[in-house]
Amino acid sequence: MRLHYLQHVPFETPAHIAQWAIARGFDWQGSHLYAGESLPALTEVDALIVMGGPMGVHDEAVYPWLGAEKAFLRQAIARGLPVLGICLGAQLLAQVLGAEVTTAPMKEIGWFPIELTAAAQAHPWFQDWPPQLTVLHWHGEMFSLPPQALHLAKSAACPQQGFLWRDRVMGLQFHLEVTPASLGELIQHCQHELVLGPYIQSAPEIQAQAAQTALLTPYLERLLERWIQS
Repeated sequence: MRLHYLQHVPFETPAHIAQWAIARGFDWQGSHLYAGESLPALTEVDALIVMGGPMGVHDEAVYPWLGAEKAFLRQAIARGLPVLGICLGAQLLAQVLGAEVTTAPMKEIGWFPIELTAAAQAHPWFQDWPPQLTVLHWHGEMFSLPPQALHLAKSAACPQQGFLWRDRVMGLQFHLEVTPASLGELIQHCQHELVLGPYIQSAPEIQAQAAQTALLTPYLERLLERWIQS
């Protein structure tokens, strides 16, 4: 299995996804777009993971590689590849599938619960999930639901937290992949965003719940197994 990831900034890494992929013996490669690395040939990729980042999907004037990345994602979807997007990656996938990406009602940064939709709870991939799960958020924008996609989850601050399109393209607004180390990197590089807000925690509050990352690992790994088999 040739699994490829797209990374947008040095500090938003695949984190535990990399550990899972390497343990499974996958051919694990990545393109660091912020460093000017090229996108792979789609003939050399079996599945694709698109990571997060502080930029927005509309910031092509500042980050010209976003335009090429969107075209690449359209081609990957057209070829039938399994594609997983996280945070910015989910927004990019939603946009190329025909959805809108807009400012969310409120910024959501820290550990807050998501609630699975009835449709998600009925789907085989999520039947062993609890109705609510506390996850890490770090976003100020959101996507609308792409046409023909299944609405997966919502939170008090954001009505769109995830989608599944044709059981192979999945976008998650939240972060299941974080480890204590990657959480520390996020806090270090993005702590300027930790201003007062109803759904924004302080750096000590976020760090105090770092042990939650280990509780998310089983949900992440089971979801990755189901997704990769699509």
